[in-house]
Amino acid sequence: MKPYIPEVACLKTSSLAVLSVIPFLLLFLSFSTYARQQPQKLDNPISASYLKKQLRKSLPRLVLNQKIEKNLKKKLKKDPVVQNVYAAIKIQAEGVFEEPLINLDTPLEERSQNNQLDISREMLRRMNLLGMVYRIEKDPKVLQRINDEVVAACNFPTWFPKHFLDVGEMCLAIALAIDWTAGDLPQSTIDLAKSSLIEKGIKPSWPEGGDHSHWAYGSSNWNQVCNGGMVAASIAVAELDPELAAKTLHRALDGMVHALAEYGPHGVYPEGATYWRYGTSFSVLTAAMFESAFGTDFGMLEYPGFKESAVFRILCVAPSGMAYNFADSGVRRGRNGDFTLAWFASKTGNSTFFEKERFLIPPEEMTGLSRHAGTALVWLSQYEEQGAGVIPTAWKGDGANPVAFFTGGENDPNRYYFGGKGGRGTVNHGNMDGGSFVFELNGIRWVLDPWNYGRYGRIERTGFNLWGRCQECDRWKLLNKNNFGHSTISVNNQLHVVDGKATFIDFKAGDNPEATLDMTPTFEGQLKSATRRFVKESPTSLLIEDEIVLSEETELITWQLITQADVHLVEGGAVLRQDGKQLNVEIISHPELAISVISLNPPPHYLDTIIEGLKRLEIRIPAWTVEGDETTIQVRLSGE
Repeated sequence: MKPYIPEVACLKTSSLAVLSVIPFLLLFLSFSTYARQQPQKLDNPISASYLKKQLRKSLPRLVLNQKIEKNLKKKLKKDPVVQNVYAAIKIQAEGVFEEPLINLDTPLEERSQNNQLDISREMLRRMNLLGMVYRIEKDPKVLQRINDEVVAACNFPTWFPKHFLDVGEMCLAIALAIDWTAGDLPQSTIDLAKSSLIEKGIKPSWPEGGDHSHWAYGSSNWNQVCNGGMVAASIAVAELDPELAAKTLHRALDGMVHALAEYGPHGVYPEGATYWRYGTSFSVLTAAMFESAFGTDFGMLEYPGFKESAVFRILCVAPSGMAYNFADSGVRRGRNGDFTLAWFASKTGNSTFFEKERFLIPPEEMTGLSRHAGTALVWLSQYEEQGAGVIPTAWKGDGANPVAFFTGGENDPNRYYFGGKGGRGTVNHGNMDGGSFVFELNGIRWVLDPWNYGRYGRIERTGFNLWGRCQECDRWKLLNKNNFGHSTISVNNQLHVVDGKATFIDFKAGDNPEATLDMTPTFEGQLKSATRRFVKESPTSLLIEDEIVLSEETELITWQLITQADVHLVEGGAVLRQDGKQLNVEIISHPELAISVISLNPPPHYLDTIIEGLKRLEIRIPAWTVEGDETTIQVRLSGE
């Protein structure tokens, strides 16, 4: 069996805090971007009779079952990765005993939202750690702690259905706890857990006269998380209430396709690298639960674009270790191995998706394990290497938020990295960043995308409407959300058109790859037309070429580049210096123009993230200086 290697557009040669009801509803409206055409369906035979015939009767059956567990225990005796990760799980499971039982009195941190999401996530982390250790060692002490945690969580007044992510993650935690203990908990605890899964989990997902479509059939990560939680809960209570379980599972299989369709056609996750890890982790977990409980994933792995997204995830991490952090993504990847990516490795045999060295760091240094660590250990044990797939050095992925990458390949001495994108502000977690890009050379990020560290709670508690997507909404006041904080074009000092999507209209692979965007919709009412072409001219240079046709409304065109480097202005451009290296910025088309340097530290808005040394380089072209109504802006970035 050869390792899976995608062949799409590539070069083979190488949540809202509940401050009030209205903002909360706005979140759902803005994050529920429905597909313009009906997405491809998954197999969906679910009914009460199907459950009776096909659902595995014995426990465990969530991610684990008798056969899968036998293989896991076999690997624990000889596989160094499985042994090492399990050792880390044991260490962190011991740490749970040093913490108070799960409770609602956890003080809010700066990043925390005014909901129970962090509490649900902590519960899921604890059940993954403790549940796996109990599954392997059957330690009564561990069983008792699981019991106490489950009783505590099930006695919460609610699991916070107003913010249904909280319910989704809590349901998964409770379902795993009773499944992996397989009848060893007191019957009173099992009864309490199943009753809670129904009354505080599944039934609130079917509000009388209410609407669950914002997540059940939406296109954002809410769909993946909430449906995943409902799948776990429904399997856990299937014998107790088969009709409720069946209709909930049936809804999940019908609804999940709206999120899976977002990966199409080439694997780009529109919400960026961080949310790929979040949303996709729940999708792969759901597929694993279906396989263990029913013997099939109902078509999830082969859903168009889903498997290809592993390549997108690989390409999102630059040689510097920084992520291409478009949308609301973080800029730094975690130190530990990527468990979600490892699932794709287990399904394809592709060692490129299996971060073996990171899985083998000393267990005591593997801090902050994912709350999916226990379930992930299962598919780590299922991985069988079939070879390494070659990651393309030039790749373009279309979809709701299209991106393109140029790299120098695995052994590139220049550590070349480019990531550029189209898209529009109204995509899930989207920004006004069509035409923007990041650029690295020698492992230094010269052109960056400002980050926000996910401090949603801090922002929301001020009353700021972070999630509205209208043209004049609060979101676009923030530097990393609007076009003035991105390396793109701005016209008349105005915001980009929020629903104006920039799309790739040309892509060429090869030693000097090119990617061309049509940005005309981005500037509706500001320009007649605009295209942006990125070219890897050499192993150490990038050309950015903008062809612009002015309209009667055009007054000023501003070319922008965002950097942290020290800037030294020279005739016809600038020299950027950082970490003992330098990058030349050459204005090829307008050498007579001077670059302006605008300090962004401190940033324009008090809620912006402060980034040391951040600045915006500008090339300003007044419309009255353009002969006729067309102009071309060419800028070359070149290094040593």
